[in-house]
Amino acid sequence: MTTTAPATERQLRLTIVVHGRPAPQGSKKYAGHRRNSASGRISAVLVEQSKRVKPWRALVTTATIDAIAHGGALYTPLDGPLEAEIVFTVRKPASAPKRRRTWPTTRDSGDIDKLLRSTFDGIADGNAVVDDSRIIRVTATKAFPGEHSEALPEPGAIIRLYTLTGDHR
Repeated sequence: MTTTAPATERQLRLTIVVHGRPAPQGSKKYAGHRRNSASGRISAVLVEQSKRVKPWRALVTTATIDAIAHGGALYTPLDGPLEAEIVFTVRKPASAPKRRRTWPTTRDSGDIDKLLRSTFDGIADGNAVVDDSRIIRVTATKAFPGEHSEALPEPGAIIRLYTLTGDHR
């Protein structure tokens, strides 16, 4: 007799809606050296190249805190294996065709991996998860307003966090 392990099951735990322009986090630029006052060591100072990252992370953090508060119950940050589904709605360039669907493949729309990095940091800062390293599976989409079933009418993101249980094969 053969038994099969249960399939992976997921349970929706939190939905976060963020309004604002998604910003990628990634590239740093050199900004000189500084001396650490405690250790006396000299180290390079690297700063985020994009000025939009900090405001985006703050928007994600605030939306996360609001989503948790909206749940009404006592909330414990999610732990264990997690899944994230994210639909980023990005600005459509003025030069893009108005009457047909187009794809957000320009540099202005951001690299999806870098959009995830800044968004995951904002989720962690909002205490939705113990640590963003707990997110083991991701589905991410970039879309223009009105050109995807879950795209927002304006730039932003819809984020769904799930807990995973069962067999992970």
